[in-house]
Amino acid sequence: MDREQIIIFDTTLRDGEQALRSSLSKDAKLHIAKSLERLGVDYIEAGFPVSSPGDFDSVKTIAAEIKTSKVVGLCRALPGDIEAAAQALSVAESFRIHTFIATSPLHLSQKLKMDISATLDATRSSVALARKFTDDVEFSCEDAGRTPLEDLLRFVETAIDAGATTVNIPDTVGYTIPTEYGGIIAEIMNRVPNIDKAVLSVHCHDDLGLSVANSMAAITAGARQVEGTINGLGERAGNCALEEIIMILETRKDIYPFKTNINICEIYPTSQVVANRCHMEVQANKAIVGDNAFTHSSGIHQDGVLKEKKTYEIMTPESIGVPSMQLNMTSRSGRHVIRHRLSVLGYKEGENYDLDSFYESFLKLADSKGVVYDYDLEALIWLDPADTAVIYELVHLNALSGTEKMGTATIKLTKGDKVFSQAAVGNGPVNAVFNAIDEISGKKFKLLDYKILSQGVGREAHGQVDVVIAWSDRTYHGTGFSTDIVEASTHAYINVLNAVEKSERVEKKSADVGKKQRSGRTTEASRRENHV
Repeated sequence: MDREQIIIFDTTLRDGEQALRSSLSKDAKLHIAKSLERLGVDYIEAGFPVSSPGDFDSVKTIAAEIKTSKVVGLCRALPGDIEAAAQALSVAESFRIHTFIATSPLHLSQKLKMDISATLDATRSSVALARKFTDDVEFSCEDAGRTPLEDLLRFVETAIDAGATTVNIPDTVGYTIPTEYGGIIAEIMNRVPNIDKAVLSVHCHDDLGLSVANSMAAITAGARQVEGTINGLGERAGNCALEEIIMILETRKDIYPFKTNINICEIYPTSQVVANRCHMEVQANKAIVGDNAFTHSSGIHQDGVLKEKKTYEIMTPESIGVPSMQLNMTSRSGRHVIRHRLSVLGYKEGENYDLDSFYESFLKLADSKGVVYDYDLEALIWLDPADTAVIYELVHLNALSGTEKMGTATIKLTKGDKVFSQAAVGNGPVNAVFNAIDEISGKKFKLLDYKILSQGVGREAHGQVDVVIAWSDRTYHGTGFSTDIVEASTHAYINVLNAVEKSERVEKKSADVGKKQRSGRTTEASRRENHV
């Protein structure tokens, strides 16, 4: 029996990024996009091109690099937005423009200050404009879950008449329940006269914990595209977790006679890449990709699994790419072993890492830890120094603490040929280190968040420290890892400092270029005036 295809539309780089404390770098976005491409998603919504020069550049870069998945740019129902998206995406052989406008009475009256007639006109004109750039246009009815059905039917029909090939029905605030949401989709399928000319898509949020259930109800009712994110990242409580949708379709083919283009063995590696690059830890009990998803603690369960895995496992960890723990990676391991393990984890030599420089970092870590695990290799990948322009580098660190005295720290940093040494005190050794770095840099950062994670088990576990600071109306994120928590904290704070320094250098260079251009225009104007 031929199975209908469910189109998988990933918005991790757009809706997912909106949930992060600080924006992703272009390199991080490209890394995630390539992981999504290996996973086999049909569409990658790379960003909102008109929102910032950085987002425009990221979308353009991803559109140029990604070949098997189609790249999408989001835009409001405004000519400037649509033209910016088209310009960013034009480097791709084919692409999709995704335009949207709010349709619920609440959004129309309170946010847009528009009536339904004007909104329908905007729908029609925006889709028509997008069609001038591509024949693959998606239109979304924002807050469709709270839009009166008769109004929603008019928006869907209007968008398709104007040329939309996909129409999306977002439950923007996660308000609906499965029977209700499935009913909306069924009504659209049954009552919109031109629905056969477009694919019906769904985009559900998880405010009530129903995003996956709502999406599955929509598939049953006739939707054939599901939008979501890896690990369920997204605004507020997050989006529909695509890995859950994919494995429901894979595991319950008896109920859902559909197929996807997904390489399910890439699910876990992609989840790890997203978690690491976004600095968003996956909760242990998360379905499909959580650390406990294939862990059995009960004696009864353990006995059953040892006799037959199917007694308590409805899918195998190997099927989604969960690697087995490797205990034999030491300083005696050769390059071929490391290359193989990275390949299993979804990383490609020359694309995600340089083997020679990576192996050098691996040997240093192996000498300090004794045994290196898969999560250590991933840490070396996504914390590669090449990701951040190193301005300050750590040379020496000494920190002390005790029950009856304040923490003290002495630190030595280099910045080019300059060497800086500073001692400081604090309410603990980490605080003392941060105070010393502030003294050296001349900057007093506002610490917004400080988080310690344990990577691994036992006394040789790595400490991962995530730091978020505020500086000049912007937030910056830094990560450090080490078997020593104070050292990990130091690396994280130095990474933040380097990010700030790099940002300031870019701004200064941009200002200098602008000043020269203005000076050149003034000189030319003066020359012309004198000539006249």
